[in-house]
Amino acid sequence: MALQAAAARSLQGRRIGVTRAETQLGEAHRLFTAQGAAVVDLPALVVTPPDDWGPLDDALEELDSFHWLVFSSANGVEAVQQRLQRLGTSLAARPRSLRIAAVGRRTAALLEELGAPADFVPPAFVAESLIEHFPVSGWGLRLLLPRVQSGGRSVLAEAFAKAGSRVVEVAAYETRCPESLPSAAVAALLHGELDAITFSSGKTVSHTARLLEAAFGEDWRRQLSGPAIISIGPQTSERCRAVLGRVDAEADPHDLAGLVSACVRALRDRPPASGRPG
Repeated sequence: MALQAAAARSLQGRRIGVTRAETQLGEAHRLFTAQGAAVVDLPALVVTPPDDWGPLDDALEELDSFHWLVFSSANGVEAVQQRLQRLGTSLAARPRSLRIAAVGRRTAALLEELGAPADFVPPAFVAESLIEHFPVSGWGLRLLLPRVQSGGRSVLAEAFAKAGSRVVEVAAYETRCPESLPSAAVAALLHGELDAITFSSGKTVSHTARLLEAAFGEDWRRQLSGPAIISIGPQTSERCRAVLGRVDAEADPHDLAGLVSACVRALRDRPPASGRPG
C-alpha cells in the first residue's frame, strides 16, 4: 500500500508550468495535483470565435448532406454545439445518417457528455492514426471538418481528399495569444522555481516564446534553462525543437494523462528545482 501511495504521488514537491488555454486548465490541475505536483498557470491560448461564422453556419445548415463530421479538438465540438443550438438543434439531434469521428480522449469524452458519442475514435490521439484506422473507404464520402481558424494542420483534409472524399474545412474557433503572463508565472520563472513546463500544441509553444520575450527581453530563453520541456505529441515536439531548442520528453499516449506520465519520467532523476536564479 505504501508503494502504491508513493507511485500515486510521484510528482510530490514538484512545480509544473502548464501552458494550456486559460479556460482548459482545470483538468490539467486535477491530474497533476493528483500526482502531488503544484501547478503554475502559464496560459498561452485564448479561445475566441472565428472572424466569420458564415462558413460554419452554412455547413451546419446542410448537415444531412455530409456522411461524417470529423472533430480534431474539444474546442471544435463546443463551437459546433453552440452554433447548432442557435439553429434549435444539437449534435445529439443530428441527422441519423451523419457519423462522428473524434481525435483524442477529451474530444470523445465531451461528445459523450453531449449525448453524441463518437462512432469512431482512433487508437492513437493524433490525426495520422485517424486516417490510418478510418473504418470505411473515403471514396465518395462528404466530410465536414470544423477546425481552428489559423495554425492548425491540414493533414486530415489532404489525406481524405487523396482518398477520394469531398472535404469541407471550416473555421469553428480561433486561438490567440494572451496579452501577458500572470505575475505568479513570471516570478516562478525568474526565480527558477519550475521543474517542468508542459506544452499541449504547437501554438502554446510559439505563444509562450512570445510571452517570455515580452516579459524578459531578448534573453528570454535563459528562463528555460532549468525546467524540463515536455510535449504532448510529435508535432508539438517539432515546434519545441524549432522554437525552444529542445524537448526533454514526449507524452505517450498523446493526451493529458500521457503528459503527466512524461513529466514523471523526465523528472525521475532530476533534483527538485530549488530557486535557481533566472
